[in-house]
Amino acid sequence: MHMIDGLIWFCCFSFFFYGLTCLSSKLMVLEFKRYGIPQYRKLTGWLQLAGACGMLLGFWIPYLQILSAIGLSVLMLFGIITRLLIKDSLAKTFPALFYCLLNGYLCYELIRTRL
Repeated sequence: MHMIDGLIWFCCFSFFFYGLTCLSSKLMVLEFKRYGIPQYRKLTGWLQLAGACGMLLGFWIPYLQILSAIGLSVLMLFGIITRLLIKDSLAKTFPALFYCLLNGYLCYELIRTRL
């Protein structure tokens, strides 16, 4: 397995887990209230699940991985912006920053190597 494939699997599992958590966890209900955007919790969860599925299906449909990586990167960029607006600490902002950069890197590598 190539490193890029390992990172894609890592993203698939991460966003599948976070998507399910976003849809079902009472803690996430409270977090989205704290962010000031409770109306976007379910949409965020479904977008995370769609991104995870797109990354997985992208092993057979390469452009789908690229679109999913772009979408997840943008989703995480909105997460960073939200956390900056509510003045969260760097520790609380770091996961969104990490996944934004990781998906941006994946997008770059996928375009470079698979198209």
